[in-house]
Amino acid sequence: MSVIRTATGGILSYMTRHRTAANLFLLIMLVAGAVSFPQMRAQFFPDVVIDRVTVSLRWDGAGPEDVDRAIVQVVEPALLGIEGVNSTSATSAEGSARITMEFEPGWDMARGTDDAQIAVDSVASQFPDDADDPKVTRGVWRDRVTDVVISGPVGVAQLALFADEFVTRLFAVGVTRATIRGVAAASTIVEVDSLSLIRHDVSMAQIASAIAEEAEADPAGDVAGTARIRTGIAKRSARDIRQIVLRSNADGSSLTVGDVARVTEEGVDRDRAYFVGDASAISIRIDRSDQGDAIGIQEQVQTTAAEMMESLPPDVKIELIRTRSEAISARLAMLLENGLQGLGLVLLLLFLFLNVRTAFWVAAGIPAAMAAALALMYLSGLTINMISLFALIITLGIVVDDAIVVGEHADFRARVLGESPVLAAENAAKRMFTPVFSATLTTVIAFFGLVAIGGRFGDLIADIPFTVIVVLIASLAECFLVLPHHMAQSISVRSRIPWYDMPSYFMNYLLDQFKFYLFRPFIRFVIWARYPVFAAVVVTLASQAVLFINGDVQWRFFNAPERGSVTGNFAMAPGATREDSLEQMRAFQKAVETVGTQYEEKYGRNPVDFSMAEIGGNTGRGLAGADTKDADQLGSIAVELIDADLRPYSSFAFVADLQDAVIRHPRVETISFRGWRSGPGGDALDVQFSGADARRLKRASEALQTALARYPEVSAVEDTLSYDKEELVLELTPQGQSLGLTIDALGRVLRNRLNGIEAASFPEGPRSATIRVELPAGELTADFTDRMLIRTPNGGYVPLADIVTVQQRTGFSTVRRENGIQVISVTGDISEDDPARAQAILTQLEETVLPRIAEETQVAFTLAGLAEQENDFRNDATRGLVLTLAGIFMTLAWIFSSWTRPLVVMAIIPFGLIGTIYGHWWYDIPLSLFSVVGLIGMVGIIINDSIVLVTTIDEYAKERGLFPAIVDGVTDRLRPVLLTTLTTVLGLSPLLYETSSQAQFLKPTVITLVYGLGFGVILVLIVVPALMAMQADVGAQVASVKRALRGLWRGRGPRLPVVTALLSLAALFAATLGSVIVIGGLPQFWMGMPLAAYLSPLPFGLMLFLCGSAVIVLLLYAVSAVIFVRHLRR
Repeated sequence: MSVIRTATGGILSYMTRHRTAANLFLLIMLVAGAVSFPQMRAQFFPDVVIDRVTVSLRWDGAGPEDVDRAIVQVVEPALLGIEGVNSTSATSAEGSARITMEFEPGWDMARGTDDAQIAVDSVASQFPDDADDPKVTRGVWRDRVTDVVISGPVGVAQLALFADEFVTRLFAVGVTRATIRGVAAASTIVEVDSLSLIRHDVSMAQIASAIAEEAEADPAGDVAGTARIRTGIAKRSARDIRQIVLRSNADGSSLTVGDVARVTEEGVDRDRAYFVGDASAISIRIDRSDQGDAIGIQEQVQTTAAEMMESLPPDVKIELIRTRSEAISARLAMLLENGLQGLGLVLLLLFLFLNVRTAFWVAAGIPAAMAAALALMYLSGLTINMISLFALIITLGIVVDDAIVVGEHADFRARVLGESPVLAAENAAKRMFTPVFSATLTTVIAFFGLVAIGGRFGDLIADIPFTVIVVLIASLAECFLVLPHHMAQSISVRSRIPWYDMPSYFMNYLLDQFKFYLFRPFIRFVIWARYPVFAAVVVTLASQAVLFINGDVQWRFFNAPERGSVTGNFAMAPGATREDSLEQMRAFQKAVETVGTQYEEKYGRNPVDFSMAEIGGNTGRGLAGADTKDADQLGSIAVELIDADLRPYSSFAFVADLQDAVIRHPRVETISFRGWRSGPGGDALDVQFSGADARRLKRASEALQTALARYPEVSAVEDTLSYDKEELVLELTPQGQSLGLTIDALGRVLRNRLNGIEAASFPEGPRSATIRVELPAGELTADFTDRMLIRTPNGGYVPLADIVTVQQRTGFSTVRRENGIQVISVTGDISEDDPARAQAILTQLEETVLPRIAEETQVAFTLAGLAEQENDFRNDATRGLVLTLAGIFMTLAWIFSSWTRPLVVMAIIPFGLIGTIYGHWWYDIPLSLFSVVGLIGMVGIIINDSIVLVTTIDEYAKERGLFPAIVDGVTDRLRPVLLTTLTTVLGLSPLLYETSSQAQFLKPTVITLVYGLGFGVILVLIVVPALMAMQADVGAQVASVKRALRGLWRGRGPRLPVVTALLSLAALFAATLGSVIVIGGLPQFWMGMPLAAYLSPLPFGLMLFLCGSAVIVLLLYAVSAVIFVRHLRR
């Protein structure tokens, strides 16, 4: 380390003595931050972008099980073999298959997409002949910014025009990801009944072909450059379609579409329809890409909405719901306010313990380091979000630690050693380089250990290690390249104390008196009673561990902040009409209104800020099987609640009451309400069943849902396997085959009649209009096989029932596979209002309910969602902690040139848990992933004080005895140790008292650092002196053993007793621990002892070995003493 100090000495001297170099460096840091900060995007959480590639394929008319067997099971093995693929999930539904691949983070997605296309092409020849070509698409990440709702007492068609204009205006100002919902594309239905088809001897395919030819007008070219010729006129209106000629007869008459069919134009609200109260509405979803600024985009949307409102009718309103800008700005402002409060406390502490000039230049390192860090964050693509801003707050106190040590030592050298200001600053920088550099390096290593955490939560907290590390590096640079120059200019040795230094003089006087009369005698006592003192600290640590083991301190992996959005979805049973769905939707609206009124009476304010109901689809995450339902059988409601800080209850309590208040329609099939959270976490409850056929998996799912129904804290329970409509399997009879019919030709005819034919599509405004040929809905009933006539190749017609056999079976609407294995997932949300209750529910499910269901239904189950992510996080965090400890040990071993000194320095680490567990118990907050983040970071911070003490004691020990060096070193370094720890604690302490619900998920980290370091600084001042004294004792004993062994080797001393003792120890080990290791148990002669029945073999064997070893050592000591006395008498 002295080599590095020598190499850097010239640079430090140059920067200290040069008149402008230090200030230029400081100016560069400040300007870089000032330029970068305004350009950084602001958001709630960092973007967690998951790279996906999707393979989709249509096979019209095929059931889910057919699609799974003929398509998914063919293509999924090929996709699983693609390099870089982490997992695949496949969903087979009626007429379609969708396989999604997730790739490793950072994978080249262009290559991944190409590899997927190659894999699909290699097996495409095995797909059914009438299946469409597969499409391979790369996933596009998007994040909702807001929803715009246009509503009023006008027709939906008029609202659609307003929406089109609004989207056009947004596009003009650069907002390009806008999706209009609640407006269907224009559609013309050509409805032809079977009797007309037979009477006029035409088919639906012939009608569709004729319409397709007439719906487009083709250009034929130019005439001498003066005229353009087009062949025909596009016939797209209902009137024109009726006049399209299907066939010209020999008598000169013609058969038109109007002769055989009824042509109607459908309204734009036929699919999805939105309602705000009783008024119709249209919703426009605004998204952003991973480079989009949510706050900036929302401001543009708000401005555009305000401008357009001026030209709308008086009763038409444009409202923004699910806004993110206010939430982001408010949360960031809240953290910024806490950060400023912490900064104020840090500055107050500095000015109380350091003279004004020193304190000013030490504090100047805060904006300098922060500005440089912001510049590096901007260059690295980081944003200002709750995680990165929280990381900056963590460093508020840490960032001045280096400057405190250097500045305080420069002041000490000038006042006590009498050096000139320039020499004092220069020598302070050189003398403190080793401990400051090593302390910073260990802290960097600790926070770098967080990089080992992968997955979605690794991406979530990735900003913390990067931000802290760049701040620490910037602080280190400012501390040695800028601060010494300013200290050289500001240090003054005066006999008279200026008035502005009186507060620090008074505080330091009190501190000196405390050190002399109380602290120095206390350290002497710690050294004298080192073993009882250390044992007392260990007992204290054990007592805190008992709090966690007994459940007084709970563990909750991740309690994501709620969004204040509530959604409710429903699906009606087969056969329900749109009117039935409207009735259920009105019941949803009534329930929201009723619960809102009840809450207003109870709490004084109605929590419902906005609500919008919907028919024709689901809101948020749709119900399982919704994609196979008729649109008229689906509906939902979206409710926006007032800010969480304005109500004393969570959105999940509102959801629980809403579920109880909803009146179920007799024909409703599924109702599901859920509250929404921020962050990347999966479902709080996610159980996957596998290892059996679909019906047995469904039985297991239904058993679990029944068990969950008795927990009111659990909401939004649903599974991914819903029952499908009844399936009819038709087989061609010999009579049908004799008529020249084939099953393929029959299938095409039935698909056309049952599903209809899209004859033409063409652009109409911003949407695409269609013309469809369909049978009347009245013919598509369950007895269609008895009434439908099929045309034979010879022109005759036969009843369908005469040429096919029919088998009925009930199936499922989807078949889902994960990595090739068929699974069914049961998902739900658990209210975190009572963390202990939530944990009890999960424990009961995992230990009792799920094993019972698995045994009864003979299926396998795994916990997915948050539970799976928690296991991955624990493994990654353990790996990160091990790497952190190994990195810190190797660094300290290099710095101290010793293998034992790092053990003394690092011994303080586990004792940081005392304050951590106590803090969580005191605030009644469960330990969480952010507690683990704080623990890993605390590892690097808590040993900094230990490093300062050990280096000082080692330096003093060169001139005096070890015990006096311990007393003097700990006493002299009390002020910087207290200052460096208290600045970190005070910088974070305002967040301890933050009441905002959106900051609660950060509190575990704050508690870990504040209480861990707060208790830790006291323990450092106790444990380090005790351990160094104990290390000296051990060193003396080791030296004695070495001398004794050398004496035995040279023929002096009791050889026989020592050899006998060693052999006895070996025999004892073989009969205890050795037996447990080899045969898994203890010899029979030990079994008669009292504790044998109460302890397992390993702890019992360890106890026997330790007790026996103690007896053997005592006997050896006694025999050796007797021999030694006899030798003395001779």
